[in-house]
Amino acid sequence: MRVVLQRVTQASVSVDGETVGAIGPGLLLLVGVADGDDEAEARRLAGKCAEMRIFPDAEGRFNLSLLETGGEALVVSQFTLLADVRRGRRPSFDAAARPEVAEPLVEAFAEELRRLGAGTQTGRFGAKMAVELVNDGPVTIVIDSAELDRPRRG
Repeated sequence: MRVVLQRVTQASVSVDGETVGAIGPGLLLLVGVADGDDEAEARRLAGKCAEMRIFPDAEGRFNLSLLETGGEALVVSQFTLLADVRRGRRPSFDAAARPEVAEPLVEAFAEELRRLGAGTQTGRFGAKMAVELVNDGPVTIVIDSAELDRPRRG
């Protein structure tokens, strides 16, 4: 599972001109589900995002999490995060989970954020979505669950 986490002052997602999800300050989370991912991994990654200390404290240091700030989350499914661009000019999406597998895992990810206490909105799975955001910082972090258990270098 791969997530692009963006700290935002606001974000929204619309389908066919209709806003289906909108948040104020918090996190826009673009979520790509890989073949082989499971619900435990989705929940674990949601917890990592919710507890990541990337919001400034009174001194301006990254010391607060989404949960500590009372921020919101906007979860948008994005299978293109699993693109393999190593060969040719057309990306391959073979590593992405099939929609019938990915959709419940994206929902489990969003549900875990809600369970932890974050106000959470979502896009519409499988729809052509327009995402608008105001990146705060900017702060953008890519998290790949396959790399979470690897030892850090240095």
